[in-house]
Amino acid sequence: MFTDLSAWYESLPFILQMYWACAAIGSVIFIIQLALTLIGMDSGDVEVDFDGADTMDYGDGLSLFSVRAFINFLIGFGFAGICFYNIISNTLLLLVVSIAVGTLLAWSILLLWNKIKGLEKKENYSIRDSVGITASVYLRIPANRQASGKVQVSLGGSVREFSAVTDGDALPTGTMVKIVEVINSETVLVE
Repeated sequence: MFTDLSAWYESLPFILQMYWACAAIGSVIFIIQLALTLIGMDSGDVEVDFDGADTMDYGDGLSLFSVRAFINFLIGFGFAGICFYNIISNTLLLLVVSIAVGTLLAWSILLLWNKIKGLEKKENYSIRDSVGITASVYLRIPANRQASGKVQVSLGGSVREFSAVTDGDALPTGTMVKIVEVINSETVLVE
């Protein structure tokens, strides 16, 4: 099988060999990157510092001049050259179209990754922000600070859960309460 593949590759014109090589190498590295990303071993935790000019780095490997962008360029460039080879007879025009498609694919993936990263919200909230907000008792809160229960509060665009105590009577599950004070980093006082 490998002999047949090798003979087929060698029978291609040089320009098609170049496009197939770019498409194959880019695709294999892309699949490896995808697999590593899916199992959580992508390059997000690796830091490399280069002295020199600005590299247009957007953080988290999202740069127009990054390995990911280059791999996406290779895939677009290679497959565009293969697809348009029989349609565009002028080699220079084919090269320009392939470069344009590769650049467009790299740029599109960059924009897509930026949008996806934008969906991730930072946990920029403080328990102190909950003072004065109405909450719902999630787990019964015993009377007179005998023990703590739980409340749920909408904070920072999502529902948070805090331990809660009260100075008054016991508060059953489902009761609407007001957070009046922060006791510590995990507990609030409600009434």
